[in-house]
Amino acid sequence: MYVVNKDTDFSRLELRLSACRSNYRYFRSLLERETKMLVLVKANAYGHGAAEFAAIMQEEGADYLAVALPLEGMELRRNGISLPILVLTSGTDFFPEMIENRLEPGIPNLYTLEALCAELDKRNMRDFPVHLKLDTGMHRLGFGSDELASLTAFLQSHPQVRVKSVYSHLAAAEDPAEDEFTLGQLKSFKAGADRISKALGYRPMYHVLNSAGIERFSDWQFDMVRLGIGIYGISALPDVRLSPVASFKVKILQIKHLKPEDGTIGYGRRGKISPEGTVIATIPAGYADGVDRHLGCGAASFFLNGKRVPTIGNICMDMCMLDISGVEAVPGDTVTIFGEEPSIEELARILGTIPYEILTSIPRRIERIVVR
Repeated sequence: MYVVNKDTDFSRLELRLSACRSNYRYFRSLLERETKMLVLVKANAYGHGAAEFAAIMQEEGADYLAVALPLEGMELRRNGISLPILVLTSGTDFFPEMIENRLEPGIPNLYTLEALCAELDKRNMRDFPVHLKLDTGMHRLGFGSDELASLTAFLQSHPQVRVKSVYSHLAAAEDPAEDEFTLGQLKSFKAGADRISKALGYRPMYHVLNSAGIERFSDWQFDMVRLGIGIYGISALPDVRLSPVASFKVKILQIKHLKPEDGTIGYGRRGKISPEGTVIATIPAGYADGVDRHLGCGAASFFLNGKRVPTIGNICMDMCMLDISGVEAVPGDTVTIFGEEPSIEELARILGTIPYEILTSIPRRIERIVVR
C-alpha cells in the first residue's frame, strides 16, 4: 500500500520520498544520459517495502527493476508495477507464472536455459527476453568463460529466446584494496559479453556496476547499471553522505518510575535500577521487529525528544525498554530506532554487521509509510 503522511500509534518504517529522489538523482548524475538505471527491489526492497518503493522508482523514471525470486516479481505486478522486471534467481519452477507476468529471467547456466526453452516451445513462443549471467570471479552463479561456446551454440539454434542483456556481479567494488581484482572482473566481463554479442549477431545491453561500482568505476557503466543499497542511502565513498530513506519509529506505550527497591527490569533480570531510581519507557518493537537482541542492555541508544536514550534490560520479542531518566516524555511520544539519528550505520557497527542485514530483518508487520 502506498500511504502518504499517515500517522499510526504503532511501529512504522517511514520512507522519505525526498530522500529517495535525492539519492536517485545523485547516482543519475554520475552516469551518461543514455545509460539506463535498474533499481533493485529484492528482499522487500531491502526491507523498505517492495510495492511502495517500486512505485516510487517507477514514478521517478527508473528503466528497470530487479528482484531475486519470481514470487517477488509477481507481487509487484499485482500491485500495478509495469516496468520491466529482471528476476535474478529465477530457478525453473515458476516459468509459466513468469511468462504470464512478463517477468524476465536471469539465466546462469544451460540447465535453466534448456528448461525455459522447453516451456516456451510448448507455448509456441519466440524471442522471449532473457538475461545471461556471467561468472567473472564472484564464483556464485553464472556462465564461466569455458562454457560460452556451448551457450552460444545453444542460443543460435533456439529462437524461443532473445538475449535482452548480459550481466555480471562485482565482488568487492567498494574496497580500494581490491581494485586490481575488480578491474580484472570488468575486463573479463567485457570480453565475455563481446564474445556472446558476436555469436548472436546483435548486441544486448551490458550491465555490471552495482552501487559501489557506479561511484567508483563509472567509466565501465556500459548500457545500464544496477542501483541497490545506494538508493536506500548507503554510499561506498567515505566523503559522500546520502540521505537515509528509512526511519524506524515507534511510540511509547508506557512510562514507569522505578525505585531502587523495585530491583530489576525485563527478562533474566538483566536491567538494573540505579540507586537514584530509573525511569523507563516501553516501546512496541523487539527482536521480531528487527531490533536485534544484541542492542539491549545499553549497547545501543535511540532518539527521543532531542536526546539519546539507552536500552535497558534484554530486548523482548515484541517490546524493549529504554532508560529515559532525565528526559521529559509522555506515553505516545515518538522514539526513533534508526534514521537520521541514530544512523543505521551506527547500529550496524554495534552489531558487527552491515546495514543490509538490519534493513532486511524488519518484518512485514511493520507498516511502511511514505512521507513527503
